[in-house]
Amino acid sequence: MMPPVESLVKYEEAEKTKSKKSNAAADPKAKSVQTEDILNAILPPREWTEGGELWVQYVSTQMPTRSDAIRLAERLDQRLKLRGAREHGICTIREEIYAQCFDELIRQVTIDCPERGLLFLRLRDEARMRIAAYQSLYESSLAFAVRKAVTGEEQRNELLHQTKNLTNECEELRHALHDQTERAETIDSKEEEKWQQMKIKHHQEIKSLKDTYKAQTKHLQELLAPPPGFVK
Repeated sequence: MMPPVESLVKYEEAEKTKSKKSNAAADPKAKSVQTEDILNAILPPREWTEGGELWVQYVSTQMPTRSDAIRLAERLDQRLKLRGAREHGICTIREEIYAQCFDELIRQVTIDCPERGLLFLRLRDEARMRIAAYQSLYESSLAFAVRKAVTGEEQRNELLHQTKNLTNECEELRHALHDQTERAETIDSKEEEKWQQMKIKHHQEIKSLKDTYKAQTKHLQELLAPPPGFVK
């Protein structure tokens, strides 16, 4: 395990030990020991292996001062700027640094009043659970959005394919309609020509029949006429 990275939480010097034992009954400073135990429960010691030996680093039990709070604010701004945390929106770096700052505040409050520190611990855990719930909801919403996007893209491609097919079908029908219109116009033209020819032929036949009728009528009248010089 690698040594822990620098944190806004104030720690004591690392030491080669596995645990920090305390006995409140035998120690005259029972309150101090109790506060130390509460601090270790709230902010567990950091452990890592280096050179084949186990190193442990406990949070500092030094009584905080006003300058510590001012220094913490300065370090907070420096750390945000150094790590390039975003000022707005979701930023894991900013979230991590502010979490360290809150832990340091809990440490300072716990040393002054353990009960108040435990109350701050409840607030921190509640905030973390809420953030975890929001994170889970965000991931679920993101997965749902991705599924909907994929489904929408598939439907879009399907609609584009259907649109293309319908466009081609409309174009084919348009060509077929154009061909049928030209064919109908050709047929109408031919029928009109035949009709005109039939009218001309009919008129010619009627004229011929009238001429024949006139000729036969004249011939019949000539036949029925009395010969010249006939006296009745």
